[in-house]
Amino acid sequence: MKILIVGNGGREHALLWKLRRDAPGAEFFVTNPNGGMRGATAVPLAPGEIQALAAWVQANGVELTVVGPEAPLAAGIADHFADRGLAVFGPCKAAAEIESSKSFAKALMKRHGIPTAGFRAFDQLPEAEAYLREVGAPVVVKASGLAAGKGVVVCETLDQAFTAVRDMLGGTAYGTAGAEVVIEEFMRGEELSVFALTDGTDVVAMLPAQDHKRIGEGETGPNTGGMGAYAPVSLATPELIERIERDILRPTVAAMAEEGRPFRGLLYAGLMLTESGPRVVEFNCRFGDPETQVVLPLLRSSLLEPLLEIARGGSIAGARLEWDPGAAATTVLASAGYPGDYASGLPVTIPAALEAGGDVIVFHAGTRGEDGALLTAGGRVLAVTALAPTVAAAARRSREAAERIAFEGKQLRRDIGWREVARAGGGRA
Repeated sequence: MKILIVGNGGREHALLWKLRRDAPGAEFFVTNPNGGMRGATAVPLAPGEIQALAAWVQANGVELTVVGPEAPLAAGIADHFADRGLAVFGPCKAAAEIESSKSFAKALMKRHGIPTAGFRAFDQLPEAEAYLREVGAPVVVKASGLAAGKGVVVCETLDQAFTAVRDMLGGTAYGTAGAEVVIEEFMRGEELSVFALTDGTDVVAMLPAQDHKRIGEGETGPNTGGMGAYAPVSLATPELIERIERDILRPTVAAMAEEGRPFRGLLYAGLMLTESGPRVVEFNCRFGDPETQVVLPLLRSSLLEPLLEIARGGSIAGARLEWDPGAAATTVLASAGYPGDYASGLPVTIPAALEAGGDVIVFHAGTRGEDGALLTAGGRVLAVTALAPTVAAAARRSREAAERIAFEGKQLRRDIGWREVARAGGGRA
C-alpha cells in the first residue's frame, strides 16, 4: 500500500509514526519531510501545490492521502482530490471553514445552539473599539482567519484589547487572517482538546488531551501553537465525554451536513470546561499539534482503518477505538524568540538513546537534515513524548529527555501536565 502524508511538522511525524505501525509493509511518502521522518520517500512539493500533488498521487498509484495542516484543507485540496477519484482524508473546503473562519464557526454554533462563549465579529476598527468599551475586560480577541495557532489574545485589560484589535484590523501582524476579528466573552475553566473521527454522520471521539498554549510556565506569556500536552485527562470522565458527544460533536457534524457542508475527516474541538459545562473555544478541521503527539502513542487499535474508510466515502458506524491504560506527555522544544522572530539553521544534538524510541519518542517538527547534520528549521523544533503509567511519571520522563537535547537558545516549559499532577496530589509537574 502507498500512503502520502501532506505536511512535515510534529503532527505529521506522529501520523507517520502511527500509520507505519498500523501498516508496516506500506510505502510512505511525505511532502518535503523534516529531519526526523526517516524511511519515508520525499515528495518535493509543498502542501499548497494542490494540482501538482493530485497529479503526482494519480501517477504514482497512491491509495491514501492524509492531509495534516489546515491551509491546504482551507484551499480545497480534498475537493480537488475527490474530483479526481482519489482517496483523501480531510474535509472539503466548505467544511474546513469551521477553522478557516472563526466568525463562520461562531455563527454556526449560535444558529444551532452549540454551547460557546458570547461573541461579536467586526471588520471595522471603530465598531470593534466601541464594542470593547461596552463589554469591558477581560475579553478574548481572535483573528478570524488562519494564524498558525497564534491569532488569539487573552486581554486582561481594555488597553490590551484595544492594542489587539488595532494590530489585527489596522496592522499587518496577522496578515489577511486579521482582516476580521471575533471579540469573545472570557471563559473561566480548564481547556480540553477532543479529536473526533467522523464520516459526516457518525462520530467516534478519541482520547481527550490537554495542551499548554502559553509560552511561559504557569500559563504566562503570549499564546503559541502549543508548548506541550498530556493525556489522559482525569476531568474527562466517561460521563463528560458522552455529554461532549451529545451536546457538541454530534450536533456540530449534523449542523454542517444540514448547511450543505458535510464534514468528513477529523474534527478537533477545543473546549473550556466551565461551571455550566463544556463550551467550545474553537474548532479545527485537522489533528491538533502537539496533542496528536500524545494521543496517537496511546492508541492501541488501528488508525489506518477508520482513516481509509472515511477517505473512501464509507461509514464508521459502530467503530470502536482501543487505548493503552497508561499516560503520555510531550514537551515542545522551541527556538529562541518563538512565538516571535527566531533564527534557523542551528545545529541540533539528540542523544542516540533517545532516537532509538521505546518509552521516549522524539517527534520532529521544525528540523531539516543538511550534509549529515540536523538543523533547526522552525519555531517549534521538536516534541519529546514519553510514555509511563501516570501523567506525572510521563511528564517527568519527557522533561528529563528534553533536557538532554541541545541547540542554541532552546526554549521549553518544565511544567507540562502540572494541573493533572496537582489533582493527583503530586504538587507541580
